[in-house]
Order: sequence, then C-alpha cells, then structure tokens
Amino acid sequence: MALRQFLPVREALRGRRLSWVDLVVGAGIIATLYGVVRLGRSMTVNLTAGHAVTHISTSLADVPYYAARSLLRMFLALALSLIFTLVYGTAAARLRRAEKILVPILDILQSIPILVFLPIALTFFIKLFPNNVLGLELASIFVIFTSQAWNMTFSFYHSLIAQPAELDEAARMYRLTKWQRFWKLDVPSSMIGLVWNMMMSMGGGWFFLTASEAVTVFVKGKGISESLPGIGSYMAAAVQKGSYGDVAIAIVVMIVLVVGTNFLVFRPLVAWADKFRLETSESGDKPKSVILNLLRRSSIPKLLGRATRPIGRLLDRVTRPFGLAEYPLRANVRKRQLGDVIFYTLIAGLSAVIAVVGLFYINKHLGFGRFPSLIAFAFATFGRVVVLLVASTLIWVPIGVKIGMSPRLSRYAQPVVQVLASFPAILLFPFATLLFINAHIPLDVGAILLMMLGAQWYILFNVIAGASSIPNDLREMMVSMRLTRQQRWRQVILPAIFPAYVTGGITAAGGAWNASIVAELVSWHDRTLHAYGLGNYIAVASDQGRFAELIAGGVVMSAFVVIVNRLFWRRLYRMAERRFTL
Repeated sequence: MALRQFLPVREALRGRRLSWVDLVVGAGIIATLYGVVRLGRSMTVNLTAGHAVTHISTSLADVPYYAARSLLRMFLALALSLIFTLVYGTAAARLRRAEKILVPILDILQSIPILVFLPIALTFFIKLFPNNVLGLELASIFVIFTSQAWNMTFSFYHSLIAQPAELDEAARMYRLTKWQRFWKLDVPSSMIGLVWNMMMSMGGGWFFLTASEAVTVFVKGKGISESLPGIGSYMAAAVQKGSYGDVAIAIVVMIVLVVGTNFLVFRPLVAWADKFRLETSESGDKPKSVILNLLRRSSIPKLLGRATRPIGRLLDRVTRPFGLAEYPLRANVRKRQLGDVIFYTLIAGLSAVIAVVGLFYINKHLGFGRFPSLIAFAFATFGRVVVLLVASTLIWVPIGVKIGMSPRLSRYAQPVVQVLASFPAILLFPFATLLFINAHIPLDVGAILLMMLGAQWYILFNVIAGASSIPNDLREMMVSMRLTRQQRWRQVILPAIFPAYVTGGITAAGGAWNASIVAELVSWHDRTLHAYGLGNYIAVASDQGRFAELIAGGVVMSAFVVIVNRLFWRRLYRMAERRFTL
C-alpha cells in the first residue's frame, strides 16, 4: 500500500534529467534550511542570570548576522500568525455562538499595546526556559506575532463571511467534507487579501522590532536591560549612541531586507494568488514573478506535491466522519435557544470572574481614582486616531485603487509600497524629534504624523487587495457601458472595495492606537518630547516597570477600541456582508 502511494513520484523521476533550474531551486532550498539550522542553534545558548545576553555592536561587520537573526524571528512569527489566522478565523466565521465571543476578543487583542504583552511574555517564557536565551527569543517572537496576526485574521474572517452563495451551494452539491471545503474553497477564495495582509503584517513586525529585541527584564524590582542580536537592537544602540551614520546603515539594511523579501517571497505569492481571482473572463495583464517562473519550470515543487498527496488523501478520510460541509438550512428552535442560554450563561460567568479579579487587582495596586485621567488621555489619543483615519482614507484609497486595478503598475509600485510600509518609521522618530524642536511644533500635533507612518498602510494594502480582486468582467463592463469616471467610482469601484476598506480601516485604527505608545513619547540622545495621551502614559509606565498602571492603560485603550468597533466598524462589516459582496 505504501509503495503504491509513491509510484507516481517514481514514474515522474524515471527518465528525467536534472536541469539547471532544478539545481538552482534545490541549492536555494538547501541554503535556506542550512541558514535556519545555523541560526536556530544560536537561539538556544545558555544565559547567565543578571547578565546581558550579548553586547550589541554597531560595527558594520556584525550587521549581516543581526539582519539574518531578525529575519528569522520575523518569518517564524509570520508562520505562527498564519496558523492562528486559519484556525481562529475559521472558528469565528463558521461557529455561530463562538463568533459572538471570538470577534470581540479579537477586537481586544488587536487593541492591547504590545508593551502590555511584552512583560507578560517575558515573565512566562523566561520562567519556562530559565538560564537560556530561548526564553527571550520566544518572547521576542511572540511580541512580533502580536503585531502581525490581527489584521491577517480580520481579513480571513471577513473573506469567509462574505463568500458568494454560489460557492456555498457548490460545496454542498459536491458533498465536500469540512476539511475539503477549507482547503478547496475557504483558503483559495481569501488568498488575495490574505497575501496582501501578510505583507502588511511584515511591515507591522518591522515597526515594533526594536521594542521586541531590546527589552528590560525586571527582577525583584530591578530593571536589567537585555538585547537580542538583531537589526532592531542595532537600531536601539545606534539611537542611544546618537550616531547618524549607524542609523543610516540601519535604514539601508532595512530597505535591502524589505526589497529582498518582496522579490523572493511576496512577489511570487502575489503572482501565484492571482489564479484564485473570482471571474469568468481572464485579464491579459497578470502579475508576474521571476522566482515563480523558476519554481514552475522546476520539477522539485511538483515532486514534493506528489509526495504529500497520500497525506492529503489520508486527512480527507480521517475528517469525513466529522461531517460534510453542509451547514443546516433549518434548525430546531428550542434546541438552539437552550444552547444559547447555556453558552451565554457560561460566558457571562467567566467574564464576571475575570472582571472581579481584574478590578480587585487594579484597586489594590492603583485605585479607581486614576481612571478619570486615563479616560481623558484616551480621548486625546482617540482624536488623533480619527484625524489619522480620515487623512489616510483621502490619500490612499485613490492610490490603492490605481495600483490594484493595474497589474503592470503593481509590478513597479508593490516593492515601493512594501518598502514604505515595512520601513520601521520609528527610525524616523529621532529626526522628527529634532524637527519638532527646531520648528517649535508640539508633539501633540506631530504625534498624528508619526502615528500615520505606522498605521496608514493597513488601508492602502487592503484597498490594493480589494481593487485587484475586482473581476475582469466588471472592468470590461465599465468600458463597454462607457461609464463616466464618477459613475465608475460610485457604482462599481467603491462598492467593490468597500469590504476590503472596512478590514483595512478597523486594523488601521487598532494599529494607530498601538502606534501611539511610540509616537506620543519620542527621544533622540538626551532630548525627549511627550504628548498628552494614553500612549505616552503606557510608554512611561512600561519604561518604569509599573505593571498596574500598564494594565490599567491597556484596559482603557481596549475599552475604547471595542466600543468604537461595536458601534461603528461592525455595522460597516454587516453592510459590506449584505450589500457589497461580489
């Protein structure tokens, strides 16, 4: 039985000679695996308690090694984010009761500042792996994960709930199992938006790389600075040193990393994902990639695919007893009501326990008298977020539509856009500090610009994904019906990109709240500027190790984000699901 499963691979190998393309692809795979193994060994060295992991040098010779370590952390976090997205997004979209809980939890998670996640992750992983640098490495990867996962999950979730009814009917007609529907329908139909959000997630990871690699561990109330080898910790050392040359080197290296990642990974993914476009007529101008062409000409990916087919067939057989992908069209009303009562009672009880414990902790260590000032801080930051969203919408929606509807323009614009989105704007903050000081611009105003540098790209990337998903038939229809520019925007383009824009808007808002913790407190060498807002409060509390204040600030920020999402963004989600699904 086992021999028969691998016969297709043996037949494919028989009589075939290795070409130069196979050699190149094979060498690339081997080199990648070798680099991951070598770098992985350095992530598990012993750590002496109370001593720094390593001295971060600003020597140019150490930069390639730092860049490789950071790149490995980024892709490990992206892999975890993708797994989380597929599992969490599917559960939120397919389980009716779970959706009522999972989506608000996702709102809360994306609104919690990473500086709140950081001490929790450090404490947990350091205790899990004492006296080993692996604890710090896992904490760093987890913090990067928290800056990547949420927008990918929102994108995948919305793609599932906005699936055309015809695809659901096709899954029923072919009697697909839940596992088959997931891989043959759910994932392919969401692929374009998911790929673009993966690129945006990489940008979010770069933005918070410094905070994840250069950390302060508090042991018995004493702060100990720990720095992991990486380009983020190199940035922190360069800023602390006040060296313009070292900062310039970090900028150049970051651009090289982003362009290289785009060429080797994301551009091939964009070109490959184009085949999942829902349309009846094919566009003649499709995304292209040199790397994807090499992989298609090589026999190695095909052989790997054939070798894994038995695993796929086995999983199909194993998952069939769990039922078909036939969601009941009718349900027993009494059973549903009884299930709802039991479910919501359990959730309400658990929420009450968590709330009581949290309130008791905050009252004991901080007191409720601090909350009026925290709410005032939150309103100040909320005002900046609103201004940011309006400005980003007016600027990037037209540009995103232009890029997304032109594959030829996308080939040239995508690397530029990804460099801008992935470029850690925090590198510009020291220069912005000097500019604000010299121009007498208060940080209360300048923080809006700094927050935009980190959050506006969520709108741009989602609009590009939404515009590129517009079927070619609709584009041809606009031309054949001779619609005016205004008619095209009002009747076709805006309705078509609306679901993607809502996803971009809700993640941009969460990203803006998160960016406020680094935008409302900026410094260069011995100069520091503060803005009135919740982000500044959380940044100061984190820097001084005041955990209770950090938790209180995170709670207030989460409450603001969840309330706005419930009252505004969720209504737009439902509108997109009802009226603007292609």
